[in-house]
Amino acid sequence: MHIAFLTPEYPHQLTGSSGGLGTSIKNLASSLCEKGVEVSVILYGQESEMEFEDAGISFYFLRQKRYKIGGWFFYRKYIKKSINNLIRKKNIDVIEAPDWTGITALIDFKCSLVIRLHGTDAYFCELEGRQQKWKNRIFEKKALEAADFLISVSRFTAEKTNEIFGINREYEIIPNSIETRSFVPSDVEIVPGRILYFGTIIRKKGVLELAEIFNKVIIQRPESDLVLIGNDVIDNFDNRSTFELFKNRLSKQAEEKMNYLGKVEYDKIKAYIQESAVVVLPSFAEALPMTWIEAMALEKALVTSDIGWAEEVMVDGETGFTVDPKNYDAYADRIIKLLDDGELRRKMGSSARKRVIENFAAEKVVEKNIEFYKLVIEKSKALDLSKT
Repeated sequence: MHIAFLTPEYPHQLTGSSGGLGTSIKNLASSLCEKGVEVSVILYGQESEMEFEDAGISFYFLRQKRYKIGGWFFYRKYIKKSINNLIRKKNIDVIEAPDWTGITALIDFKCSLVIRLHGTDAYFCELEGRQQKWKNRIFEKKALEAADFLISVSRFTAEKTNEIFGINREYEIIPNSIETRSFVPSDVEIVPGRILYFGTIIRKKGVLELAEIFNKVIIQRPESDLVLIGNDVIDNFDNRSTFELFKNRLSKQAEEKMNYLGKVEYDKIKAYIQESAVVVLPSFAEALPMTWIEAMALEKALVTSDIGWAEEVMVDGETGFTVDPKNYDAYADRIIKLLDDGELRRKMGSSARKRVIENFAAEKVVEKNIEFYKLVIEKSKALDLSKT
């Protein structure tokens, strides 16, 4: 079995920046490789073309080409030709691509195409209340309609995607996974009153609401502090730094107790998670958030949002609390409850890790993916025989 992932991002020293999409693909690719599955990763939009092998995975970089006109068309022709050559040379059985911006639209691959729903641009625009570019919507819908099979990382994402595009595709639910051996709780000393947010500093992650929430926390618990980790981005609505918008919402007292660390190396984030008393992730737009799962694996009690996908990850009152981020009082109350009760934090943290091990551990999730790929290959072979 040879599975190839087509993706715009992947966490590797030779690639650009990568987020949750790249992390989830890397986790799966590594797990498949450990199970003896042949794995290739094809990265498009790269600065140069390159081929190499690392940790048993074959990498193929497709350079981002520029065209005077019709770039969307001609670049897809280039991707199609490059990948179909690889399919023939390397005997690739399945190409898996993400749903984001519909990169596989108008491309006919010489093997089965699986699209995994991590959240289309249309999906996130819907959740955020933004206007989507018409071209992205057309490509995303065409890509979904033309895919041979669909996987979704959460039921909420699958159902919402069908609703948004007015389609009725069947899908398999297979969540993102995490290598729990790489996220082992430690006995590092907790910084009393430490609240941590990590992830992109962007409106859709609820950081603006977090400012209002922290204003309320600091009034009742003036000894607490808030640490923010993540890359700041320009806000889609105000065209300004999101961090500046966040800071402008803070009271003077809250601003004095806030520390923004900017972008931190992925491996170092774990240490900040470990030393925090409470992790807050009040996002409005996710498919299945890796940040939540990572913090849970480290036995941290979370206060998250309560939207859509949340119940597929968290259990309110058991692994932490899920709250509407716009309900500032209730959200602040849950944070304070955890700050004040170390035993509750430990109990919820333990339940959180147990839930990750039972539902998102790589060794379990990879088996579901392998069974699905086998089914895809069997159906593809049956279809080919019916045509002869």
